[in-house]
Amino acid sequence: MSGLQNLDTFKNEEFKRGASYFKQVLWHFCSSLFFKSSFPFYGIKVKLLKLFGAKVGNKVLIKPHVNIKFPWRLIIRDNVWIGEQVWIDNLDTVFIGNNVCLSQGAMLLCGNHNYKSAAFELFTAPITIQNHVWICAKAIVGPGVLCEEGAILKPLSFANNKLIAGGIYCGNPAVFIKYRF
Repeated sequence: MSGLQNLDTFKNEEFKRGASYFKQVLWHFCSSLFFKSSFPFYGIKVKLLKLFGAKVGNKVLIKPHVNIKFPWRLIIRDNVWIGEQVWIDNLDTVFIGNNVCLSQGAMLLCGNHNYKSAAFELFTAPITIQNHVWICAKAIVGPGVLCEEGAILKPLSFANNKLIAGGIYCGNPAVFIKYRF
């Protein structure tokens, strides 16, 4: 069948991880010990993120079993809740505004592959989550998505386009349901 991916031709050399190999390995071990585990202390997690280059505001709560790919590509403002089993796969920049809730199992995915290409090339794009957004349990935000202020992405939904301010979205792909206010 033509048009199917041939993983034998896949190359990822163009992708820049944004940190030295040593820093990446060190983050892998810190992440395993303090983030992906049951380690409960929020303050230590915030300090570790800052140590690895993340920009983190005040009153950020990071629950256990959270996966953050590259902290040096992460910006988190104030009063943010990151629930258990959240996955921030930030192959590109992720910006999280003030008073944002990422509920259990939510995923922020900055990358994907070109399924139309036999080489299956990786592409990435930043994710921006503005103030007062709620990404509900097991919801997914895809590459390049802007979640405008006050938007809600309901449980098990997938956002592959902009969520407008105050909008409530549901489904796969997520569609506008109604306004929050």
